[in-house]
Parts: sequence; C-alpha cells; structure tokens
Amino acid sequence: MYNLLKGKKGIIFGALNEHSIAWKTAERAYEEGAEFVLTNASAALKMGNLSVLAKKTNAQIIPADATSIEDLENLVAKSMEVLGGKIDFVLHSIGMSVNVRKGKPYTAPNYDFTTKGWNVSAVSFHKVMNVLYHKKAMNSWGSIIALSYMAAQRVFPDYNDMADNKAYLESIARSFGYFFGRDQKVRVNTISQSPTPTTAGNGVKGFDGFYAYADKMAPLGNATAADCADYTIAMFSDLTKKVTLQNLFHDGGFSNMGVSDAVMEQV
Repeated sequence: MYNLLKGKKGIIFGALNEHSIAWKTAERAYEEGAEFVLTNASAALKMGNLSVLAKKTNAQIIPADATSIEDLENLVAKSMEVLGGKIDFVLHSIGMSVNVRKGKPYTAPNYDFTTKGWNVSAVSFHKVMNVLYHKKAMNSWGSIIALSYMAAQRVFPDYNDMADNKAYLESIARSFGYFFGRDQKVRVNTISQSPTPTTAGNGVKGFDGFYAYADKMAPLGNATAADCADYTIAMFSDLTKKVTLQNLFHDGGFSNMGVSDAVMEQV
C-alpha cells in the first residue's frame, strides 16, 4: 500500500462478486486510503453479494440503474452527502449483451436486444458523465475510468455486438472527456483489459479457448482482474494527472502482437 488515494472519494459501478474487476478495484482503493460508494442496478444486487464487499471496505451501497438519469442524479447527490464532498474518481464497469446471453449470432441479432445492450454498456457511460458534469460533482483533476476490450478495434466473432458497444464506449470517453477536461479539469480514459474470467467474460462463447490463446500470445501473459485493479488505482491517483482521452491497453502486450512462438508451435 502506498496511500495513493488517501483522502480521495469515489463511486464504483458494477461490482457483482469477488471475480469482478470492480470488486478488486474497490478492495485496492480501500487499501490505498479511499472512501467510496458502491452502486449497481437493483436486479444485479440480488444476484451478487455486494454487501460483503461493502462491509469489508466500509462503503455504503446506493442502488442505481445507470441508464436512468433520475437514478444517477439521486446517486450522485447521495454519494456527495455520504462522502462529505465532491468526487475524485469514478469507475464504470458495466457491460451487457442480451444477444450474447440469448445465443443470437452477430449476423442475425434481435435489434431490440442490440439497443438494450448499447444503452447499458455505452450510453450509460454518457449519462453518468452527463450528471457528474452538470452537477459539477467532480473535483478538479478527478479521474473517470470505463472498462473496455480490444474487440472495439479488432474482430473477435464470438464477442458479438459487445464489440460495437465497446467501440461506442471508447468514443464517448474521448468526446465527453474533451469537455470534462476543458471545462472542469477532469480526465476520462478507458482501460482495454485482457480477457478476464469474470461473470460477464465467462458468458462469451468459447471463452476458455480464447483466454488460453491470448495468454500464449501476450509476452507477459494475460492481465488478471487484480492486475487491472492496480492499474485503475494508478489512473485514479495524482500520478497520472495529465493522461486523458486515451484507450489504455492493459493486456500483457497482446494488442501489439502479430504471432508468438507459443502459438506457432501449437499451430
């Protein structure tokens, strides 16, 4: 522990269980001296065990549907009341594809499912920042992070419409990040993480095979959820005050590889 977040206050979206990157990030933020509020949709709260994390990190849980402006306004107001001031960091760790869940192929989706997926996975990030921006709820030099994946740039067929959702998410980070940086000196970035065996990750068809492939491709191997939490903490800290509008690859080098010896030997 380095007290990197001592005195800082935040909101962490999307922790579900101990496998979640948001869960690991909350644990690390607490270890580094931060205070924060945990939030998730009411339906997700019933599925996970967030109360365990809340007790461990001395955090309050405030339910919120991240697609609802009304819920988000309530969340931000209550968070500032609970934490006693403005927010220094926010983690958006939210993603969902009904088409993936229902086994609909990319070439024949249910478009109502598609709309729900990008609303939850990407538009929610715009709404979160919209509320924070207009409420002037962030401290200067605050940090907002959303979790992405490199299928936003490259083809991973079984990732389905989540690839489109992540591309949209990254665009929102850049576009809203410009206004947040210009007007309130708040930085906005996305972290493009290795395939990670979270609840969402394991829902992708053929995940185990792809996880093994990525691990063989990356010179440092796959980054774990705990590794991602460490990187996120660094991005929340004052050590990265001039990093904004970036999509930051955190994948053991996978994103810059063409092929590795290990994969060639297997082929």
